[in-house]
Amino acid sequence: MSGRPGCVEAAGVVVPAHDEEALLPACLAALRRAVSAVPVPVHVLVVADACADRTALVARAGGARVVTIRARNVGAARAAGLAEVLRLAAGLDPAAVWLATTDADTVVPPGWLRRQFGYAAAGWDVVLGTVEVADWAGYPPQVPAAFAAQYDYGDGPHPHVHGANLGIRASAYLAAGGFRPLRTAEDHALLAAATEAGGAVVQAGDLAVQTSARRHARAPLGFSHLLRTLAAAPPSAPASASASRGS
Repeated sequence: MSGRPGCVEAAGVVVPAHDEEALLPACLAALRRAVSAVPVPVHVLVVADACADRTALVARAGGARVVTIRARNVGAARAAGLAEVLRLAAGLDPAAVWLATTDADTVVPPGWLRRQFGYAAAGWDVVLGTVEVADWAGYPPQVPAAFAAQYDYGDGPHPHVHGANLGIRASAYLAAGGFRPLRTAEDHALLAAATEAGGAVVQAGDLAVQTSARRHARAPLGFSHLLRTLAAAPPSAPASASASRGS
């Protein structure tokens, strides 16, 4: 592990958002509950990326800070949000600052941050959680069955990497060079860089979030792409469930 375990003193949660005014309120309501369950200051930032709707207004109404960019790039959006969190946490030891990311179509459980902070206190630098699909409406019945057959929901270590459910110590994030401006798989790239830099990674099977099964993808080759592939595949040829969970 990092060798620097200790209590988190401050944290930030970043939500990249491209035209997400409809789904953002539920996401932010869940984050408010998660923030209220921890005893340290937590900044919630929505990165409104090339939005043509009321995403920024909805985010502010939901109590979030807003960073506006026009990159149309989930990696750039996550990086911009976390740069603002780091600015707000200037003066604190980066080893005591926790950074978390989720997505606008995702609802985190009340204990989401509390559990991540527990892993941080134990010395882990990166926490990888899992996702559960909140509503399969509009998909043929074989899709949820195929997804469940492939996705590892065990309580122990798992192989999944989702930007919708990821936490990282600020010191490890900085050592990894941050999120790269990738349109997809930015979460996988960060994990690889953090691991190469010596970060201690825990694949937390007890940390799940609820996400949407929307068909209109925000990131190419992301979670929506996986679900569309499952919908198109014959029962005998299921797709791999290892897609990135970008915004």
